[in-house]
Amino acid sequence: MVSATISAATQNGISADGDNAVQLLILVGAVTLVPALLFCVTGFTRILVVLGFIRTGLGTPTAPPNQVLVGIALFLTIFVMAPTFTQVKKDAIDPLAKHQITQAEALDRGQKPLREFMFRQTRTKDLALFVNLAHLKRPKTRADVPTYVLIPAFIISELKTAFQIGFLIFLPFLVIDLVVSSTLMSMGMMMLPPAFISLPFKILLFVLVDGWDLITRSLVESFH
Repeated sequence: MVSATISAATQNGISADGDNAVQLLILVGAVTLVPALLFCVTGFTRILVVLGFIRTGLGTPTAPPNQVLVGIALFLTIFVMAPTFTQVKKDAIDPLAKHQITQAEALDRGQKPLREFMFRQTRTKDLALFVNLAHLKRPKTRADVPTYVLIPAFIISELKTAFQIGFLIFLPFLVIDLVVSSTLMSMGMMMLPPAFISLPFKILLFVLVDGWDLITRSLVESFH
């Protein structure tokens, strides 16, 4: 009798430990996905792609380095998303910390400001694309659009916007490259790489027009 009781207790303990290990594994996996999820529902993608276009347009593949670009994109994202994050803290995190709402209610409240931000930046055409791909009925209100449909539509819209900004960034640099190439050809200097000559002029142009100020201002204002 005692032996059976000890055996049952041991089995229950092992089962409880196993459940706790599985829950801990799921929690760790979820935590690792949080940064990627935040990058996909914020303006980080647009900002980082545009900064990459600037570096490519200038013709300096290693300056600024990747770490610097990611850092700039991260803090610009925090600046742009500050009102949204403040609203999430006010509506969901603070009431949950005071035990006024449940975790499910906090999750529902917390996603509303993020959804509102994504809806403002998402094109109707992109949203319709993923609604059709998901075989959903035509939504009548924003509340009828599931979050798993909204997020990919938002990402596609962000990429489109980033490439449009990148195209405008490339135009003045392209003009400089064309002028330098034409000049070198007219002088018969075929063997001299045009990029080697145009690079200082592109950097000079970027500095004279205060390029970082213009790009930062345009990026931030593009979210409003």
